[in-house]
Amino acid sequence: MATKPPTEDIDESELRIGEPEKYAVGVPAVMHALKISFEQMGVLRSAQTLLRVNQKSGFDCPGCAWPEEDRRHAAEFCENGAKAVAEEATLRKVGPAFFAHHSVAELREHDDYWLGQQGRLTTPMLLEEGGTHYRPITWDAALGEIATALRDLDDPDEAVFYTSGRTSNEAAFLYQLLVRGLGTNNLPDCSNMCHESSGSALNQTIGIGKGTVSITDIHEADLLIVAGQNPGTNHPRMLSALEKAKENGATIIAVNPLPEAGLFQFKNPQTPKGVLLGGTKLADDFVQIRLGGDQALFQAIGKHLLEVEARAGGVLDHEFIDAHTAGFAEYAAHVASLPWEPLEEATGLTEERLRGIAEIVRESKSTIVCWAMGLTQHKHSVPTLRDVVNVLLLQGNIGRPGAGVCPVRGHSNVQGDRTVGIYEKPAEAFLAALDREFAFTAPRKHGYDTVEAIRAMRDGKVRVFMAVGGNFISATPDTRVVEEGMSNVGLTVQVSTKLNRSHVVHGRRAIILPTLGRTDRDRRGGVDQRVTVEDSMGAVHGSRGRLAPPADDLLSEVAILSRLCDLVFAERPQAPRADWRALEGDYGAIRGHISRVIPGFEDYDERIDKGRTFFLPNGPRDERRFTTANGKANFTANPLEYPVIPEGRVLLQTLRSHDQYNTTIYGKDDRYRGIHDGRRVVLINTEDIRALGFTAGEMVDLVSEWNGPGGIEERRAEEFRLVPYDTPRRNAAAYYPETNVLVPLDSTADVSGTPTSKAVVVRLEKRA
Repeated sequence: MATKPPTEDIDESELRIGEPEKYAVGVPAVMHALKISFEQMGVLRSAQTLLRVNQKSGFDCPGCAWPEEDRRHAAEFCENGAKAVAEEATLRKVGPAFFAHHSVAELREHDDYWLGQQGRLTTPMLLEEGGTHYRPITWDAALGEIATALRDLDDPDEAVFYTSGRTSNEAAFLYQLLVRGLGTNNLPDCSNMCHESSGSALNQTIGIGKGTVSITDIHEADLLIVAGQNPGTNHPRMLSALEKAKENGATIIAVNPLPEAGLFQFKNPQTPKGVLLGGTKLADDFVQIRLGGDQALFQAIGKHLLEVEARAGGVLDHEFIDAHTAGFAEYAAHVASLPWEPLEEATGLTEERLRGIAEIVRESKSTIVCWAMGLTQHKHSVPTLRDVVNVLLLQGNIGRPGAGVCPVRGHSNVQGDRTVGIYEKPAEAFLAALDREFAFTAPRKHGYDTVEAIRAMRDGKVRVFMAVGGNFISATPDTRVVEEGMSNVGLTVQVSTKLNRSHVVHGRRAIILPTLGRTDRDRRGGVDQRVTVEDSMGAVHGSRGRLAPPADDLLSEVAILSRLCDLVFAERPQAPRADWRALEGDYGAIRGHISRVIPGFEDYDERIDKGRTFFLPNGPRDERRFTTANGKANFTANPLEYPVIPEGRVLLQTLRSHDQYNTTIYGKDDRYRGIHDGRRVVLINTEDIRALGFTAGEMVDLVSEWNGPGGIEERRAEEFRLVPYDTPRRNAAAYYPETNVLVPLDSTADVSGTPTSKAVVVRLEKRA
């Protein structure tokens, strides 16, 4: 039997600090995954559910977006995937009695861990203006109230529609159609806060905002550079792919301010070597770089490659450069003019060390660069990623086996949502196709991204806020501004599987719509429906849950959105035309619409039959075709940028613990980093603790400082414990969402608008 949910928040006084792990996964990871699974689901349900994760006839893991190979293991899940499944397939339930017992004010006092552990939502709930408790409401009444609020807007731009990556292709397509049928492009999503910088840089340089590699390319690469990423916690199944690459002779370079156990030693629990023989050493070289120094690293690599080419030749792929690229001369002149001193200062590495790394790149026959938030959440993230592309273009490492760019997306289907239209700046070709398919005129004016949506809420410009999935309050920067902005909204709507902070920080009226998860059977029109998702490498496959839902009348996201479209568009002559009730009963009909709107989805249903996966078109990967403005892959000359840390301050990056996925807190530990039974810690260099006048283990407040338009702005996060850790001098790390309050709303990446959560200037203050 499953256990009851916790009754108390995390007690930070129980915090224990141990030694960081030297390896990832292994038998302890299996045991921890099973422990959490049994607590949430019980033994029998755990076995029934976990054996269907990522199987061709099963459901897609609601965790990360790492792809599967065509041949699947019987246990095709990782530790954190098992935790994600357990959280969704839990036997714990949150119904009307729970909300009658707990006031909203009481719930708001609990931490994110306690809220998420209570169980699955079962019933639509309404919070009246001035009310103290949510109360149950019928599906018809809830959807009717939402539809009325949307129809009564004076301007469609008074509504904001947020999406998380868990939403299926079918639901996301309907969602964007609802929003554009209403007349706005206000479609902020979680991509705005993570890989928006990747899309901005890649669209400009290679003409597509996605990666250009497959899982087979990972296995076949000669060199893999894994930069600003912690796969041991965030994408554990990636470790198996890296292990296979190592077995095939690959070299792996890990680039990160923090040593991450998963990139050093991987004990694969599905092999005798992993269980009995110590596993596989993955990283051949650990490059401990300063926060924000990655652009300098890649400029140094490019500089060295060009210098060796000038002396001896044989380094560059001139045939590729001449036939497929533009801007080479300007780029070459720029990096040639760079002195080594600022490159050393930015990275914290010597010229000799930088040249040694570049030599490994020079000798590689095929190179892939993988990255995640460590590269995307800085002010200069887009130039950094353009410089990653520059290095790959020099040796022709785009569009051939074992080579390319690999932005490792976080949440399952975050990439698919963007592909099917969740974007505040849609392309004209997509809108024109949407117009033809649904006989209406979609709005052309760009909408709000996440940061712009928060500003609009802060300024009282938003009357309705709706989120399909996610936890907007805990995912976004500048927490107090977000909370105050949300309180200005007339109606907030959350479509969710589980309780989270966004249900207790709300507008004047609030509605919670519970929904089916990936693990649940979705029976519509007398048929078990399937949905589809796109993985981190552009492959699309089906997903079908089998478990009985936590409530008999629970609606899927598709059903909720179909009914809203029917209600909102019933008397709007200029609205999209479709048989909304028919779409609710047959998801294949939605895929038919997608196939006629978006290139690459032709014969959609037939291609996902029997568990098959198909790849969407990718010009750079498939045929070295680049749909940039000039039809070429573009070298770019980017001025060198890196953070300058004021005296007496440290640069803080926010990150996840191991018992966490995005804003979902599974447990109290960060096992690989040696943190147990607590979260309010700052990982910081021992010498910095001493130099700043503190002692290890001391409690401090964190005060961020940002030079805004009106001068220095400050934000405070209280009661964090100083933990000595192996990190570069004057660099530190702490967990989000607790430290999101420190990230200024207006501190964003150039071009992409992504919050700079990996570059927060902080001073430490003694507790009074």
